[in-house]
Amino acid sequence: MPFGKYKGTLLCNLPVSYLEWFQRTGFPKGKLGMLLETMFVIKSNGLEYLLKPLMKA
Repeated sequence: MPFGKYKGTLLCNLPVSYLEWFQRTGFPKGKLGMLLETMFVIKSNGLEYLLKPLMKA
């Protein structure tokens, strides 16, 4: 995460509550917003297992 309370945190390690806040207030524009929204969908649907193969690469 490039800014805010979680600056320096990998997007996959952001808490769901923070992603829910973005969902309510609006995701940033551009690539970061798209990535945050994707993480929100993954985490809110219990699909974190999809990220494990990527973390090994």
